Amino acid sequence: MNDGSEIRVSVSSDPVDNKKTKLRDYLRLWDNDHWFWPHLKENKGRLAMIFLLGAMTFVCAAALMFTSGYLINSSARMPYNILMVYAPIVLTRAFGIGRPVFKYIERLKSHDWVLHVISKLRVQLYRTLSKDAAFLNEHERTGNVLSLLADDLDHLENFYLRTIFPTVVAYILWVVVTIALGVFSWVSSLLLFIMLALVLILVPLVSLRFSTAHFTLEKRLQAREYTKVTESYLGLSDWVITHRDKDFTAIGADEYHRIQESRDQQKIFERWRDFAIQMVFGIIAIGLMVGAGFTMTGSKSVADWSASIVLAVFPLVDCFITVAQATAEIPLYSDSITHLNELTERVESRQITPVAQEKLNGPIETIDFDHVTFAYGPGQPKLLDNFSLHIEAGQKIALLGPSGEGKTTILQLLLGDLVPDAGSITVNGIPVTALQDERARLFSYLNQQAFLFNSTVSENVRLGAPDASDDDVWAALKAVHLDEVVRALPDGIDTSVDEAGHRFSGGERQRIALARIVLKDTPVILLDEPTIGLDPITERDLMSMIFAASQGRTMVWVTHHLQGLEQADRVVFLDNGNIAMQGAPAELYRTNARFQELYRLDVGDIACGAESEG
Repeated sequence: MNDGSEIRVSVSSDPVDNKKTKLRDYLRLWDNDHWFWPHLKENKGRLAMIFLLGAMTFVCAAALMFTSGYLINSSARMPYNILMVYAPIVLTRAFGIGRPVFKYIERLKSHDWVLHVISKLRVQLYRTLSKDAAFLNEHERTGNVLSLLADDLDHLENFYLRTIFPTVVAYILWVVVTIALGVFSWVSSLLLFIMLALVLILVPLVSLRFSTAHFTLEKRLQAREYTKVTESYLGLSDWVITHRDKDFTAIGADEYHRIQESRDQQKIFERWRDFAIQMVFGIIAIGLMVGAGFTMTGSKSVADWSASIVLAVFPLVDCFITVAQATAEIPLYSDSITHLNELTERVESRQITPVAQEKLNGPIETIDFDHVTFAYGPGQPKLLDNFSLHIEAGQKIALLGPSGEGKTTILQLLLGDLVPDAGSITVNGIPVTALQDERARLFSYLNQQAFLFNSTVSENVRLGAPDASDDDVWAALKAVHLDEVVRALPDGIDTSVDEAGHRFSGGERQRIALARIVLKDTPVILLDEPTIGLDPITERDLMSMIFAASQGRTMVWVTHHLQGLEQADRVVFLDNGNIAMQGAPAELYRTNARFQELYRLDVGDIACGAESEG
């Protein structure tokens, strides 16, 4: 079968040098990590206690078998006094109680610590994402963000519980067992050390190499499968219409079968790996039995220890066998750490250099763009080139121009989300970068698709003013002509809007978002094509509401349409990063032939000119 042979070739062709490179890459990755490892370093004392508790669990288990073996041997020789075996009887009981007690305390402490760390990591992730909130949809894929939230942080939780903890405890016991056996025979201790090295070093390295190759292959196949299935799902209606539903169900099947074959190979490998580890412990047990028979049967007092040494090895199998499996999961956890670190690097690379903040005293009087030049990066075209614009308080400015001319960029620059390459943007003479602490008080922003959270109407309206009363909410809804619609709902303003606001139409969702702006009552309103996708009647009604709600406030309105433009104080038309024309709508209609043509193409009549002249 071709698929299977491709998998075997891709896995088996991984050279030894590549294994060393992978191991170095893992070590370098964890050393440079600033998500999970810093928490390990901060809690060294607590972790040492947890590791000690874990080691004591297996020490008690081994000691229980050790004392039990001694007790069986001593009792078989029928001691003349019960006091001769009283000590091992007490120790057997003590170790039997100690094992579950230490296990319970260790689980309690380790899970408490891990959950505490994961909660911190979630907060850290939200803070990282919030730094780039304005451009999150542009810079990050929704699926990647959901994967970080749902998968990667959960993987890090298992990273400690299933990899770090069992590995550290196993290495601690490796040293303890070697020293303990050395009390009886240094030769046996050395041989045991070498045999356990196979289990704790050689087998995990082989397991890591095998799992890395398969993980890389499955990751590539899964990404290809997800891409195919997701793209086809988005066009599901077209598949159904063309009666190709069988073709749809077969999409991604090839990748799925190859992934399953890879996973089956891993299961086979794991069974043989665990069998090999158990064989090593079988050899250790047989070797200890033979060695004890030769060296510990010379006297009755020493012979009592022979069975104890052999029995003490068996509880350690559960401790050491988990290391190979823990190592095999390292590629998965490393991938999650890589995602988080790359997210941080991307977000931090886009951050603006902090500027000393100032407080704006008094009302906003002027907003100025002074010879602003901006491009999204080196070699990118200039969206704005020596752009200057003066806005007086209370003015309504409409920004027009072809797509990609930087209209939305102007709003982002005014908000401070972007910083110009040259020139300055000021409010009352203060740079907007120095007013970021005042931003929520100064600006309201309504974009093309305002999002409604799956909560009540009142909570969505209160988003910008959490302390507003119900009366204030009703007043805001009335201002956008939505109060009667909301009163007709089952629970009024306490009615859920459903997921993404699907209870309401597109125009009603925009009006709820507009109610937020009315309630927030900021001196500046920024609109980024808020009527896109609406029919002409709804568009005109919504813009009329917006202008009515923004009386006395400054407004900058990005639009492609000239519908309702007569209500603006000034029109600014952008072309090639510069202002191609600007002025009052009525004046432009009378004097500018280009504007007249654009208006006729968009609106289809000369109402603006007639109304303005009248």
